Amino acid sequence: MTMKKVIGLSALVLLGACAGEGEPVNNTEEAPENNEASEADASNEEQADPDALVINMASDVSSLDPHFGNDHPSLNVKRTIYDTLVSTDENLELEMSLAESFEQVDDTTWEVVLQEGIEFHDGAELNAESVKLNIERMLDPDLASPVAFMFDMIEEVELVDDYSLLIHTEYPFAPLRTHFAHPAGQQISPLVIEEDYAAMEDGADPGSVVNENPTGTGFYVLEEQEPGSSYELVQNENYWNGEPGAETLTFEIVPEDLTRVGQLETDSAQIIGHLNPNDVQRVEDNEETKVARYESASLAYLGFQNEEEPFDDPLVREAIALAVNKEDIVNSVMNGTAQPAKGPLAPIVFGASDQLEQIVQDMETAQDLLAEAGFDEGFETELWVDDSRAWQDAAEIIQAQLAPIGITVDIISMESGVHRDHLNDGDAPMFISSWGTVTGDADYGLYPVFHSESRGVSGNRTFYENSEVDDLLEAARQESDEAEREQLYFDAQELIMDDLPLVPLYHIEHLAGLQEDVENFVIHPSSLYDMFPVTRSE
Repeated sequence: MTMKKVIGLSALVLLGACAGEGEPVNNTEEAPENNEASEADASNEEQADPDALVINMASDVSSLDPHFGNDHPSLNVKRTIYDTLVSTDENLELEMSLAESFEQVDDTTWEVVLQEGIEFHDGAELNAESVKLNIERMLDPDLASPVAFMFDMIEEVELVDDYSLLIHTEYPFAPLRTHFAHPAGQQISPLVIEEDYAAMEDGADPGSVVNENPTGTGFYVLEEQEPGSSYELVQNENYWNGEPGAETLTFEIVPEDLTRVGQLETDSAQIIGHLNPNDVQRVEDNEETKVARYESASLAYLGFQNEEEPFDDPLVREAIALAVNKEDIVNSVMNGTAQPAKGPLAPIVFGASDQLEQIVQDMETAQDLLAEAGFDEGFETELWVDDSRAWQDAAEIIQAQLAPIGITVDIISMESGVHRDHLNDGDAPMFISSWGTVTGDADYGLYPVFHSESRGVSGNRTFYENSEVDDLLEAARQESDEAEREQLYFDAQELIMDDLPLVPLYHIEHLAGLQEDVENFVIHPSSLYDMFPVTRSE
């Protein structure tokens, strides 16, 4: 087997993690026996505060500014600090939140009426002006927000009165409301936005003030942050929509899988995110812990740099797709906690096609396609992955599956934030990554990942370009008839699967480890945690 190369943290800058979806982080330490703990751990268990919850995450937050930091850890912490105008429930059905109503007036006009009497953590009032300021900030080219593409169809925000506004779009855009349910639509205090702009004028980086002082209307208030270590939050005593279950939340950064499991077993943490599938049985076998499992709107995929040889040739991409056995990955790596993917969208997502056929492993045809592409003797390439145990194991399986057709794969492993940065720059010839359709709508699962204008940081990390796909995705954005819009997405997915800019591998099942007495914990299909009702039974 080809030796792995590892890019160390000492040589690279730690960056934000994958948008939407991280995977369990690799660990090299010996696994402790179940229920064994040091005296210090036992002491921690005795001192656990029933009104305080500790949540362990595998990687660090990149930004607490809603207009930056589109990675999973950032989004989970921000979800407790900020609210959106609308939200989606566990079935991805739209619900009102800060908005009392959000209705389409005509093809390009939407009216938003806000709830009255809601305040930000610093006492500033939520009103039409603050919402207008948030939208205009997100679209400000000086800010260069990586999530601006989600709202770049907005042409003007018009104030009607103190609590009503009209949003005018350049063209009809059917999924506008679901885009405002995305964390990018979280509302920031206007006072903090003004401070951030003032700091920018003095030479500070955009978003630096918001990141240091994240101020929303959410049910928790950030009390202290130690980047790379922990983020401590306390209840918002003036929250507009009830009282959260716990008095305090602490998000701790614990990269090693088995360390997180050990802290769960000793009650040093009550919730551990991204439970590795191989640790599920251990957590379930412990009487003091349990596993939370939820359906997801996420996709793990094998991507290719479509602008570089040999992956600019669709025959090569198809050959690799036919050589990969997804069932092996799902059963061996994910321990059965995932579903093999037929296409780029999870079945739960609106617009996911049910007309796609599963790609079945066919080594003979794969070999013939490589020969037709001029690689009858194969070639050497690299497969870039982050340092998660699951993705490294998947990479080794893919490496073994491609060897019989003459493709020699060198696995390049690195920290998840560094990995994402390289993918944004198009550096990886072949890579494993993921995407979460946070809004539950096909637009967010397809436009950022496959539209040519989204290449790089916006989500199209294969640097794929097909003008027909572009046209279909643009038409779907403007189509108001739901059935017609759905068919446009079906057609786009057919073209994408013909081109195979990536190989859809699997849709994960969201896993978390919990203390047995933790109640009301839910993982949204977007992969984000609903921490508002979470408490511990007495």
